Amino acid sequence: MSTLWTVPRMEPLTEYRLVSGPVVYGFLRLVRVSEARQEALIASLAEYCRSHELELSGVFTEREASAGPGSAAFTGLLDVLALPDVYGVLAPAASHLGPKAIAAERGRRIKAVGSRLLLVRRAHTACPPAASTAVARRHSPGTTSLLETES
Repeated sequence: MSTLWTVPRMEPLTEYRLVSGPVVYGFLRLVRVSEARQEALIASLAEYCRSHELELSGVFTEREASAGPGSAAFTGLLDVLALPDVYGVLAPAASHLGPKAIAAERGRRIKAVGSRLLLVRRAHTACPPAASTAVARRHSPGTTSLLETES
């Protein structure tokens, strides 16, 4: 008696399949910003998502300078963060959440709903690291160039 063995069909690697990453929503604060700047910011969010395997599902835009922590755009963002399988919020920088006090409150609200806040650009530290790899040399008043140091 012979036995028929079947070989299971192999699935392609994920690199060759369309898989969606964690879902994020963008948030932009665009007060008196050109169309070109807006497009560049949205492109930076999309590129960040592409390089970090995230799925950008939408972008909420706030256009009023006087908008408080409960603006329509931010309230809409909080609504979608309550949906299942939403990973978090992506912004170009913390300043897109508003002035410091409003940004802090919005950060707390994002965390309170169980989401993460991802920033394309992190805040720069006030003091540069002690071991710098560049030396600044002043050539003339108002001009500074950076030269790499030799190791």
